[in-house]
Amino acid sequence: MSSPDKPTVVVATGNQGKLKEFRLALEQVGFAVAGLEALSESIEVEETGTTFAANARLKAEAYSRLTDHVVVADDSGLEVDALGGEPGVKSARYGGPGLDDQGRLRLVVSKLEGVEDPDRTGRFRCALAVARAGETVAEFDGVIEGRILREPRGENGFGYDPVFFHEPSGCTTAELSPEAKQQVSHRGEVIRKFVEAVRNGSLKL
Repeated sequence: MSSPDKPTVVVATGNQGKLKEFRLALEQVGFAVAGLEALSESIEVEETGTTFAANARLKAEAYSRLTDHVVVADDSGLEVDALGGEPGVKSARYGGPGLDDQGRLRLVVSKLEGVEDPDRTGRFRCALAVARAGETVAEFDGVIEGRILREPRGENGFGYDPVFFHEPSGCTTAELSPEAKQQVSHRGEVIRKFVEAVRNGSLKL
């Protein structure tokens, strides 16, 4: 059960990397964090939206019908300018079901073969939806700008992090510590916005 001083937030994701990032950020500021195991039943929510925000709402609303706690769900991904914004909302499914994180990363890099460094720009976007009892009650978004490298660097993070170079940090987001990544990442930004909304009373849990 949640309490006024330590509310429980269910993070609706099967991605353990995402769950770890949410848990790290939210537990440090007084939230109890649960994953999909907190739901009354296990379901799959198809991401049929054409935007990150639409997919986040789909997941948050569906999962929030299966718990009394508030549910947060994000949809996020990589947009590469030279690829016309791909992989975009298909970031986690890019190239089809036969590819894992490493395969998708290599696919993006291969498609950028011949593209000069100044033109390898892109960004991570994140949309967060907060829902209760099947209704979205708040939405937040975040973005981090960067450049796509030719070779992966770093062991931290997940997904496309090893080839996403963040100029202000001077390294890839996979080379940042989890704490440092929270301070600059797209997901860190939406989490901070969520926490601030709860603290200033504009979002009631």
